[in-house]
Amino acid sequence: MMDLFSVLTGAVTVLGWFFIAYSVLINTSFLGLTALAVLDFHSYLRRSDFAAYDETFAEPLAPGISILMPAYNEAAGIVEAVRAMTAMRYPDFEVVVVDDGSRDDTVRLMVEAFDMVEAPIVVPSRIPTRGRVLRTYLSRRGSHNVLLVCKENGGKADALNVGINAARKALVCMVDADSILDPDALLHVSRPFADDPEKVLASGGVVRIANGSEIRRGRVVDVRMPRRWLPRIQVVEYLRAFMIGRSGWSRLGGLLIISGAFGLFRKDVLFELGGLATDCIGEDAELVVRLHRWIGDNDVDGRVVFVSEPVAWTEVPETTAVLRKQRRRWHRGLTEILVRHKGMIFRPRYGIIGMVTMPWFVAFELAAPFVEAFGFLYLTFVLVLFGVEEAGLYTSGLVNRDILWLLLTVSVLYAIVLTLTAVLVEQLSFRRYRGLKDLLIAMWAAVEENVGYRQLNALWRVGGTVEAWRRRPHDWGNMQRRGFDRR
Repeated sequence: MMDLFSVLTGAVTVLGWFFIAYSVLINTSFLGLTALAVLDFHSYLRRSDFAAYDETFAEPLAPGISILMPAYNEAAGIVEAVRAMTAMRYPDFEVVVVDDGSRDDTVRLMVEAFDMVEAPIVVPSRIPTRGRVLRTYLSRRGSHNVLLVCKENGGKADALNVGINAARKALVCMVDADSILDPDALLHVSRPFADDPEKVLASGGVVRIANGSEIRRGRVVDVRMPRRWLPRIQVVEYLRAFMIGRSGWSRLGGLLIISGAFGLFRKDVLFELGGLATDCIGEDAELVVRLHRWIGDNDVDGRVVFVSEPVAWTEVPETTAVLRKQRRRWHRGLTEILVRHKGMIFRPRYGIIGMVTMPWFVAFELAAPFVEAFGFLYLTFVLVLFGVEEAGLYTSGLVNRDILWLLLTVSVLYAIVLTLTAVLVEQLSFRRYRGLKDLLIAMWAAVEENVGYRQLNALWRVGGTVEAWRRRPHDWGNMQRRGFDRR
């Protein structure tokens, strides 16, 4: 009996130290990314004073940009999103909306809002596509320069590939149809291509949450923190992911992900890569990983960068049912990508990406929800035993109080501090959220994220990995958008 008790005590202690070590490692790595992000923000803000964006806006030789917007049942926000695109401050761009067989009023609303007429435009097929192009429309308002391509349903990746084929400009900007860009977003995100046109192959910008903010005529005119708990937690999640994660990795030269909601690519490189993969649920992230693989395999001196200033605003789920499907889909995509490109891990030819970034993603992104889910079960078990002992029901000595409090500190308080740091960095650099009330709401969201939400999110992500392993059919879910005209 004593041997069994000793084994159980030792197992509880070892597991406790494992979860503590894992929490320390993952949070300390984020602390390192935070330091790199702060350096990146400092350099960017210093450069921005001399960026001469007004001169770029007036420069007739600036590289042209084709804005690609895949749309499937986006009637709630498509008109406002496209209207915002047509008002961008950039000397040479076009907007290509690819309707992927929508069953709502997306096409009708586009045709009416932009006075479009059907035009017999032949879309090239340099990148193979699945869905057949049915019709093409052009806006009769020349200042808008909008092209609408209607095709059979083939998925978002297939729609983007059709858009790449139809694009007439040297740079391709991929934007979700539910996104709204700041007026100067193209000026900022294209700056790396102007500064280093030979080496920069892709760049990405910040994606922020529009829920709760006031939007007029396709512009975010009053930024506010959402009042509902689920969107406001996602606000601090996005701040941590973009202001810390993406900025830090970019500074290190190991940026692995550019959000599909806002990314800019050289079109000739996209042709070399064969466009986006249609058999991967995380097609936007897979494209960037495949780009890094192409760089390493062909010994190309190329870079993928993140720019902190250009902002795309998007609508996020406001119900747990929709959010669950989104997060399962995201983690399934990550699993498929890392499995597909596992040959890059610890391969020196892929530089920082192969030696640092991808191993980090395996250890602290792919495995994290499993560790967190089991850690939560472990913590619940230990707290129950701790409560029993404190109540005097028995004193087994099974619970090591020092390990318990240390685990709570590193797994919860450390995470809260890092999230609050992301909020602080945003306030010191760009201050999108003005006013004490919104700041306090963001700070509270950093705390409430750890009570229930993190645990649910971990379970959803575990489900996504299990789906990938079992190769179950994709379940894209229904976003049920409210549109950009409401708070």
